[in-house]
Amino acid sequence: MKKIAIYPGSFDPITNGHVDLIKRASKLFDDIIIGITQNGKKAAFLSIDDRINTINTALKGIDNIKVLSFDTLLVDFAAKQNAQVILRGLRAVSDFEYEFRLSGMNKHLNPNIETLFMTPAEQYANISSSLVKEILALGGDISVFVPASVEALLKQRL
Repeated sequence: MKKIAIYPGSFDPITNGHVDLIKRASKLFDDIIIGITQNGKKAAFLSIDDRINTINTALKGIDNIKVLSFDTLLVDFAAKQNAQVILRGLRAVSDFEYEFRLSGMNKHLNPNIETLFMTPAEQYANISSSLVKEILALGGDISVFVPASVEALLKQRL
């Protein structure tokens, strides 16, 4: 049986922290499905198509990934994709409480799907998509936080 993990998120935009986590996870699983969802609490900066394209570009050369969008419960999407694992990144202790509760709820909804937490490499621990957009909007340099193709698209969209 193939080991398949879902890495869900808005990826608006994908950051070097996301890329680092996906590259490392791609060595642990047969397939990684990057599941793009729309966060209903935030207005999206990039379209779903832009996010799919930037992720595919940023992860070119990693053969065991697939990028899909979904608008259902995460556990339902994971089950439909035959995934056994939901992959979540933890940047700081403050992320843990929310992710722990989410993991428990997902386990209640589908006890057959596990959640695996991964921490980013130290240089990416403080990067978030929200901070990248804020730095960009204020004229700051985002080149160390996102892949070059993402930086170019974000500057074009701004």
